[in-house]
Amino acid sequence: MSQLDDKINQHFAGLVVRKDLVKTVKGNAIVPSYVLEYLLGQYCATDDEATIQSGIDTVKEILRMHYVHRNEAGLVRSTIREKGRHKVIDRISVSLNDKADAYEAEFANLGIKKVLIDSATVKTHPKLLVGGVWCLADIEYEFNEDKNVSPWILASLKPIQLSHFDFDSYVEARKQFTTDEWIDLLIQSIGFNPQLFGKRNKLSQLVRLIPFCERNYNLIELGPKGTGKSHIYSEFSPHGMLISGGEVTVPKLFVHNSTGKLGLVGYWDVVAFDEFAGKQKRVDKALVDIMKNYMANKSFSRGVETLGAEASMVFVGNTDHTVPYMLKHSDLFDPLPEKFHDSAFLDRIHNYIPGWEVDVIRGEMFSDGYGFVVDYLAEILRSLRNHDYSDRYQHLFTLSSEISTRDRDGINKTFSGLMKILFPANDASDAEVEDVLRQAIEGRKRVKDQLLRIDATYPAVHFAYTTADGTVKEVKTLEELEFPHYYHRTVASDTDDFAVMTVASANADAPEPPTAAQSSHDSPTTPLTAATSAVGAATDALAPLREAHIVFVENQRGVNFDKLFGPYLKEASQITITDPYVRVFHQLRNLMELMETVARNKAGEDEVNVHLITVEDEFRVEQQTENLQKIAESCAGVGIQFTWEYDTTGTRHDRDITTDTGWKILLSRGLDVFQRFEMNDAFSFSNRMQQLRPCKEFNVTFVRV
Repeated sequence: MSQLDDKINQHFAGLVVRKDLVKTVKGNAIVPSYVLEYLLGQYCATDDEATIQSGIDTVKEILRMHYVHRNEAGLVRSTIREKGRHKVIDRISVSLNDKADAYEAEFANLGIKKVLIDSATVKTHPKLLVGGVWCLADIEYEFNEDKNVSPWILASLKPIQLSHFDFDSYVEARKQFTTDEWIDLLIQSIGFNPQLFGKRNKLSQLVRLIPFCERNYNLIELGPKGTGKSHIYSEFSPHGMLISGGEVTVPKLFVHNSTGKLGLVGYWDVVAFDEFAGKQKRVDKALVDIMKNYMANKSFSRGVETLGAEASMVFVGNTDHTVPYMLKHSDLFDPLPEKFHDSAFLDRIHNYIPGWEVDVIRGEMFSDGYGFVVDYLAEILRSLRNHDYSDRYQHLFTLSSEISTRDRDGINKTFSGLMKILFPANDASDAEVEDVLRQAIEGRKRVKDQLLRIDATYPAVHFAYTTADGTVKEVKTLEELEFPHYYHRTVASDTDDFAVMTVASANADAPEPPTAAQSSHDSPTTPLTAATSAVGAATDALAPLREAHIVFVENQRGVNFDKLFGPYLKEASQITITDPYVRVFHQLRNLMELMETVARNKAGEDEVNVHLITVEDEFRVEQQTENLQKIAESCAGVGIQFTWEYDTTGTRHDRDITTDTGWKILLSRGLDVFQRFEMNDAFSFSNRMQQLRPCKEFNVTFVRV
């Protein structure tokens, strides 16, 4: 086990489970993860391997004996008849038979209906009336000659969910973890390996949890297929309902006028709409109108009475186009059905998760470490709905006066939700509070900026905040930094794309200067912090080199060594690279790609001497040396004399590139600036083109020496 896994088992003994066990026990059972983890939590919530193996066998036996497969329903019904009584695991829903004045249960997989259930059980578990609940149930069979009497009798019923928990112990145990450790624990609890995600992507995963701990929170996530957008809402919590297909009726969602039966929003903490996107989908205009009112006022009316509810609304869907395509031709809400592509509806959304930043889920991304039994975490999050952390930043930061009340509500609810998830004891540092606030502002800004493109009646808003010392800090979305020439256009703008293309084409062969994003914490006056537009890039390409400090944010694309370093390495005959972390394969590959940049920026008849100062790999120095030798041999054929030395003092921590033309390039992360990508996939654009790889957060400073 890792050091973090040891710590998790120490402070949350009996409440965590090894996440790879779910796949081990699931087999062909079509059952949510929280049901399996409920069982695993009963028998495998330990780090003792022998106990785990015994527990796995027990859980498999329980599933074998009691889980009802639809294709074996007839056999199970026969077993109940022959034995007279049998325990089953099934999804049970209940309806009121008003003619008989009785509640009747229906078993989804077992295929039996009209099973009498007493009203006390229904009152204790009202969700049985809406959508159904996974339960452990004892079923009895007693034949009756009266055809109107069902032979099936529900003897007992127990929903598969945690019966109790100690919130104070949870908060105290949280204090034993650093913020990074706690984030990794939560990511493992969701089921992913935190080592394969950057911090920005981890926070995006955690924003998906906010609807479970924040009442009436409206969230949307649009992005490519296969990124796990709906996973949390279908598998994570017994308090959430995922509506497949994205289509639902007003009576099912809110209230049935003729029967008075309350809909999904009255019983579930989270109602999520899967496959919400799709321009061709038919949408009931009445549904859109009542959703607008509910999302804004937490209440709804169908002409009989006004009712309130606390369910959060989540909308997830797939995009059909790239981000720059959507920004150029429409907006980031482009995939939505026409009736939902409505500014009044979209203005009710508190946060927009950029699903295009999330990697497509691959097998190696799942965790085999320890995480909370998801039902335990689901109950914790549900209890946090009673808390309000929205004012926890106001003694440190003040939002811009331009930010409207609805924008503030969105920011405050996202901030409150993330603070509950990350800092339930309210012990965040000032810097951590600021990070959470920026995340909340960016999510709402993404919504509002798109509304400005859709509806010209909305006023422009400066999303910024002021620190206690009076410093004003602006917040930008990542796509705003990457595509500024498209981001601030309205769909009906008069931007002359032909002029942009003409200027860019005229200077296509000119070397481009570095372009970058504004720092997440620096002021707008930092030199060269704004990403240049297409026109700016083409024009600035003719400018002389200058000193600059450039900051890149996590997940930013568009970075490559040719643009970043090429102009400063041109005409250099001696280049010295100092980077103690050129050891493992991907770091050595980065070095080789820098050599390609050197080769492209030298005249064919010239030679360039490149010297690397690095540190030996403690465990694989022979492989490291062999790879460096291969680089040297390859460089010799293109006029680059590559040499290297290992720093044996162990004190060198500098990361920079120095040239004999008078430039020094300071590197915060050395050459290791890209996030993980599939290096062995010859058909991956990320493998073949640096500018399509998402970056880590880093900065570069160019100074004359």
